Amino acid sequence: MNNKAPDSARASNLKSDTYLRWRLIKDAIASRVVGIGGMSVIIFIALIFFYLAYVVLPLFKWATIEQLTSYSLANNSGQTVHLAMEEQTEIAVRFSDDGQVTFFRAQSGALIQQTRIVVESADVTSFGAADPSQALVGYGLSDGTAIVFKHHYRVTFPDGKRVITPEIRYPLSETAIEIDDEGQPLTKLALQDNEEEATIAATTADHRLILVHLLKETSFLDDSVTLERSLVTLPQPSHPVDYILIDKNQSNLYAIAENGEITSYDISDKEEPRFVERIRVVPNGASITAIKFLTGDISILVGDSSGSVTQWSLVRGEDNISRLTRIRDFNENTAPIAAIAPEYARKGYLTADKNGHIGIFHTTAHRTLLVDKTSNTALDHIAVSPRANAMLTHGHNGEITFWRIDNEHPEVSWSSLWGKVWYENYSEPAYIWQSSSASDDFEPKFSLVPITFGTLKAAFYAMLIAIPLALFGALYTAQFMAPRMRRTVKPSIEIMEALPTVILGFLAGLWLAPYVEKHLPGVFAILIILPVGILLAAYTWSLMPRSVRLRVPDGWEAALLLPVIIFIIWVSVTLSPALEAFLFGGDIRLWLTNEMGVGFDQRNAIVVGIAMGFAVIPTIFSIAEDAVFGVPKHLVQGSLALGATPWQTMIRVVLLTASPGIFSAIMIGLGRAVGETMIVLMATGNTPVMDFSPFEGLRTLSANIAVELPESEVDSTHFRILFLAGLVLFLFTFFVNTLAELVRQRLRKKYSTL
Repeated sequence: MNNKAPDSARASNLKSDTYLRWRLIKDAIASRVVGIGGMSVIIFIALIFFYLAYVVLPLFKWATIEQLTSYSLANNSGQTVHLAMEEQTEIAVRFSDDGQVTFFRAQSGALIQQTRIVVESADVTSFGAADPSQALVGYGLSDGTAIVFKHHYRVTFPDGKRVITPEIRYPLSETAIEIDDEGQPLTKLALQDNEEEATIAATTADHRLILVHLLKETSFLDDSVTLERSLVTLPQPSHPVDYILIDKNQSNLYAIAENGEITSYDISDKEEPRFVERIRVVPNGASITAIKFLTGDISILVGDSSGSVTQWSLVRGEDNISRLTRIRDFNENTAPIAAIAPEYARKGYLTADKNGHIGIFHTTAHRTLLVDKTSNTALDHIAVSPRANAMLTHGHNGEITFWRIDNEHPEVSWSSLWGKVWYENYSEPAYIWQSSSASDDFEPKFSLVPITFGTLKAAFYAMLIAIPLALFGALYTAQFMAPRMRRTVKPSIEIMEALPTVILGFLAGLWLAPYVEKHLPGVFAILIILPVGILLAAYTWSLMPRSVRLRVPDGWEAALLLPVIIFIIWVSVTLSPALEAFLFGGDIRLWLTNEMGVGFDQRNAIVVGIAMGFAVIPTIFSIAEDAVFGVPKHLVQGSLALGATPWQTMIRVVLLTASPGIFSAIMIGLGRAVGETMIVLMATGNTPVMDFSPFEGLRTLSANIAVELPESEVDSTHFRILFLAGLVLFLFTFFVNTLAELVRQRLRKKYSTL
């Protein structure tokens, strides 16, 4: 017997040691798994951040240029008046002041074709070029006529190899077009052409400014085109005309003097052109040295002798007349501007100055992308390719240089993303998001302010509804509700979180929004009548006989309020038409617009607040209720034992102790509201407006990404800015969560001694 007892003890100890060893092994494994899991979360979050940053960083690269070749053209005659390149940057063309047109290899200078525009008994006296995308040019002649033609590039693929063949086409007439009836030499020339009409403006040797309108009539039999010509002599400017510009819509004409005066005419009615204004566009003592339209022909770029370039855009005034207004300056050059070349498809431009500097700029972003000295001699011409990926510069010594350009995202700057921008056709600077348009001349508007504002607005109205309902519900459920009732209510509310947000958005957009619009007075009546009704119901219950009140067990009183709440909501909605007729003249939307100056959208912030608040309530309620319910019972019982009422205990003990958890619940709910996509996508008008009114729509960062990312071109500026919006959302939630954790730790430390 004595031998068996030690054996039994040893076996028991061995079993205990084995259990303890396995327990320690399991604890070590669990600790490692939890640690690995935590580190994995941090690593994945860091990877998300770095990937977003990787996609976004190219937006802020500066432009770079690379010189590939430099050469002088053979068999040149006359002075260069214009340079241009075709889209593939393989072939370029030079126009001289004696009518010679030379096509050559852009990268080598090898001659391809040389043609002289010859008109018998007339000499070339002027040159004009239309919008660069049209490739339309013209020579003014000494007999008062002009010859208009296009440089065109025919692309063929013999034997599977691309071949580009340059050619000259005559869209109006193969013969010279009569411009001046008196036959005076044309000293300045401007022209524009479209499918229906062409407009040519010129100054003559006797200082007249004339406008010729050519209306095209196409034959149904052989597609031949006849021109119906009309001529008008415009009012003589008060200054000699050194430049003439006609916009591509053939609605505005500008006669410009070297001293900086611009006289503008409205030529929408070609029979009766109208003088609009005369303004000065350069400082005193300076003169205009180069002037061109910006892409779209809404703005004019004015380069002057001080090296500055100013942007003047048509701005509609209170009298409904559009006038040139100075909206932007670029002062990075120090030498007189010799040439300006606007980009074909973007609101950017290139400059060349008399000291050999090249500049690359973007107007909307108000960004200087490059200013670099490229030549020791003065530059007098510059040409940019249609894709803005190459350029030609022409030195004063006749040397031509071919450059490659790397400038993928000039539209982006801090001011264009976060500041007010004066866009073309706008009366003042504004925050605008409008990433696409049907027009090729569209000015992209990439301000993140409206959609960031919309994100905060949606979160604000959602939290305005969710926080009171969720927190008060959590407090009552945890402290006052009967345990049996709590076991039913809490899971029911928590399961609401499993509802797909796309369903909530669908219901909000198709049912809730029209319902709220139809019963808007009733909705506001609920906000006023419901709290008063609940207080009256509670007061009435307190007046009931004690025998009646004791029939309802403690913690079940809230069930009695359900019929009251349903009845008040029903009454408010039923009385909505009567309230609308009595208080708002039968149409509250019209009353808001006319009396209050507030617009009304059916899908507005009220609808978003209700729908998104419904989605956020379960998150806040569940976490807050757990925090309140987890307050140690001895604190509550001790407070009650010392004579405090249940409400005093709630306010001074429970709330303080549970405040870290409650604060976390609110912050997590805010993060959910900020990042919500489907509800705001379907329940709002997706209008990126800067209006805090609850009756107006909005667009959020997340909804904007969901709407536009599938349609954006990969690696385009638009594509990368959408990733930037995602990065902003990521950083915002990271900042809010970090701040929330710091505050939570501070609250926990402060109230941990209770």
